[in-house]
Amino acid sequence: MFRTYYILGDFMKRYFILLMILPLFLAIGCSRGAMGGAAVGAGAAGAAYEYQNKQALEDLENDWKADRISKEEYLRRKEDIKKRSLVY
Repeated sequence: MFRTYYILGDFMKRYFILLMILPLFLAIGCSRGAMGGAAVGAGAAGAAYEYQNKQALEDLENDWKADRISKEEYLRRKEDIKKRSLVY
């Protein structure tokens, strides 16, 4: 009986700590600074993705100029890259 109470008490202690910390995370997550940080992070991720697409287009063009791929393959892969890019 004492052991069951101890286990239940340990569970309640963890639950109580979680209930105390959760509002802090919500408050921090909704603050203006966190929102700005999220926007900057999303912008950086988008820029990195577009840079990857730019590199893929350059590599593709180099492969085509070196006759490693056919013109049809070049055009098909170029269209695929353009479809997933916002800039190109």
